[in-house]
Amino acid sequence: MVGVRAGGGRIGWDELPGHVRQAVERIIGDRVVEAVSQPGGYSPGTADRVRTAGGRRAFVKAVSPAQNPDSPRMHRAEARHTAALPPSAPTPRLLGCHDDGDWVALVLTDVDGRHPYTPWRDAELDATLRTLEALAGTLTPNPVPGTPTAAERLAHDFGGWRRIAADPPSRLDPWVAGHLDELCAAADRGLTGLAGDTLCHLDVRADNLLIGRDGTVTVVDWPWACRGPAWLDTALLLVNVRLHGGHDTEALLRRLPLTAGADPAALTGFYAGLAGFFTDSARRPPPPNIPTVRAFQQAQADALLPWLRHRLDHPRTAG
Repeated sequence: MVGVRAGGGRIGWDELPGHVRQAVERIIGDRVVEAVSQPGGYSPGTADRVRTAGGRRAFVKAVSPAQNPDSPRMHRAEARHTAALPPSAPTPRLLGCHDDGDWVALVLTDVDGRHPYTPWRDAELDATLRTLEALAGTLTPNPVPGTPTAAERLAHDFGGWRRIAADPPSRLDPWVAGHLDELCAAADRGLTGLAGDTLCHLDVRADNLLIGRDGTVTVVDWPWACRGPAWLDTALLLVNVRLHGGHDTEALLRRLPLTAGADPAALTGFYAGLAGFFTDSARRPPPPNIPTVRAFQQAQADALLPWLRHRLDHPRTAG
């Protein structure tokens, strides 16, 4: 599906209060002379690659409740998770965090890279899938104390089909309307199939990945980290691959080592839960200052539902 992009409006470096900019400069150890806002993602706060007078570089993201009431909590979670990630993981390092109770600013190592091209190109997709496989090995057992389980993270989200059944929209796909009980049951199975002790990113998509000049892949933005099965992030990436088109995601699911060894019913249930979440969320009003997220969720539901329908209608050929 060419043309579908994650993104939303955000403020820039110059719009941060002076005391926040000064706190960031203290963390970096030098005065910022250039800030370039980065595309992608849904935070309404800053997302700037900065350069200092002495040539140091860093990546700064900052937000307050004035932009979105939930975003500061997410930044705090990302700071905790990123600080605990092992140095061998292909992720940015946390240089420091400013938190004055209102503004939360993360200062991270700068990654000289770009988001993967979409529709996904074969070489970049292969490199990303290899990175996710290696990352799952590095992050097993889970190295971050206190992270919730994937089932805890997704329990409410995976109730989407039940919310739709209780309050159906005026327009609902006929196949969905006729299979709501089956979809609810599949999502329940998906939730119980999320056991594991791998630290998972839980939001792997093109705009949360950076491709370096040498082809290396860095996984960024870790607010939703959780403990789950080693296959979870790879299965999530395939939703993004399917969204943008050009690849046989079912064939990939069967070929890739992490997903090929997973229980097919657990994978189908995982996708059922995600599809219910996207379908239910897309009909809601947008969160404050994040106007495009509902259209993106609808696009993901539209991409995922035909695949899910095939797996539910033909379980012997799935997985």
